[in-house]
Amino acid sequence: EVQLVESGGGSVQNGGSLRLSCTVSTYSGSNYCLGWFRQAPGKVREGVASIDSDGTTTYADSVKGRFTASKDNAKTTLYLQMNSLKPEDTALYYCAADSGYYRDSAVRCPRDREFRYYGQGTQVTVSS
Repeated sequence: EVQLVESGGGSVQNGGSLRLSCTVSTYSGSNYCLGWFRQAPGKVREGVASIDSDGTTTYADSVKGRFTASKDNAKTTLYLQMNSLKPEDTALYYCAADSGYYRDSAVRCPRDREFRYYGQGTQVTVSS
């Protein structure tokens, strides 16, 4: 079981920056892969970034070079630094976790399905 609580959302102007945080609580002590998703009004939820248990990161093409996902060494907090924000980044942002699959000595995030656990989300609004 995993509990995820996001914070740090808000409203910014086009080109501005925000940093999202997510507190991760696990009870089994197992490693999980972590990620960020977002859902804009009228659109399906999409993956933004993911971090495998060894720190390997993957980004959606739409945010590459602008967003940076990271986690602290204790793996209890996940971050998403968002720079050069655009109006099309406006969405409800979710922190997520999944047990993934084991490969090359790390838990890898799934690439072809939703994650198992999600937080409640934090709103990000970018005005033009």
